[in-house]
Amino acid sequence: MAISSRRPRRPGIDIWPGFVDALSQLVMVIIFVLLVFTAGQFYLTNALSGRDAALERLTQQINELTNILALERSNSAEIKVTLSQLTAQLQAALGERDALNAKLNEANANLSSANAQLAEAAQDKAARAELETKVTGLESRLAAAQGEIDSRNQRLSEAQSTVDDLNRQLLALRQQLAQIAAALDASEAKNKDQQVQLADLGRRLNQALASKVEELARYRSEFLGRLRAVLGDRPDIRVIGDRFVFQSEVLFSPGSADLSDDAKRQLAAVAQAVTDISAKIPGDMNWVLAVDGFTDKRPINTPQFRSNWELSTARALSVVRYLVAQGVAPDRLAAAGFGEYQPIDPGDGEAAYQRNRRIELKLTVP
Repeated sequence: MAISSRRPRRPGIDIWPGFVDALSQLVMVIIFVLLVFTAGQFYLTNALSGRDAALERLTQQINELTNILALERSNSAEIKVTLSQLTAQLQAALGERDALNAKLNEANANLSSANAQLAEAAQDKAARAELETKVTGLESRLAAAQGEIDSRNQRLSEAQSTVDDLNRQLLALRQQLAQIAAALDASEAKNKDQQVQLADLGRRLNQALASKVEELARYRSEFLGRLRAVLGDRPDIRVIGDRFVFQSEVLFSPGSADLSDDAKRQLAAVAQAVTDISAKIPGDMNWVLAVDGFTDKRPINTPQFRSNWELSTARALSVVRYLVAQGVAPDRLAAAGFGEYQPIDPGDGEAAYQRNRRIELKLTVP
């Protein structure tokens, strides 16, 4: 790996005294906004968890009502079948009663005829006796028919009473079904209202997150501008998109993860910029300064570093440790090593290797 030559130090520019009062006021504003956002996020979390629990209870009630409705419908179907059978039996009994009434009428007609014959044959004892015998037989048949009619009428009354009971049960079942259907409608309406409320909460949460992302983007732009102003226009320190890129030769010797003295001076300015920007960012905004290490694709295998992954990770950790030593909050820093697996130049020349050996700083959301 190539080692860049040392450049003469430029005189430092004292740009901070004018910002002390403004930064202190901004810190107070940021802390207030952080508190407001934390309280809002806590409220939204509780609201969403409460809505989920209510939806789960409502779903369980709907399932129970659906089971009851299915059972009631099954009972109603059985009652309807029984009612149909009893109605058929009632119709058959009515038919039998009509037949017996017809027989009774016929027997009454025969009795009347026999009585007429008895009156006409009053002088003929033998005929009279025969007629009396016939009358007695007819009266016995009439009594038997009347008893059978009474028995049929009794069974008919019992069947009619059973039909009336079944009709009352069917009416009660219909009323229960109407109540269950009304309860289901009310549950569905409540479910729809809760879904609308959840959708509104989600939309508001997305809007709040989008607002925070936009705000972080503004602070990222200010951070990059501050670093560009502090470090100056150097070819080995560049801004690529939303990242500030140091070529590895600026900070480390080839194959080493130890910061040079010049690197420490450069990173001291970076630490000051991070400290100034962190004072402006609201406390409720979750952000970190990601420090990512990269190498070229030529393999390395030394007693200290067995692979480019270990070298890139060690370099990122060295930068993070130095920034912490310079006063940057540790909970706002993250280190990662990517080895040779994310090159910005896919070429094989020394110029491509040099561009790929780098340390990137990025203000981001974890």
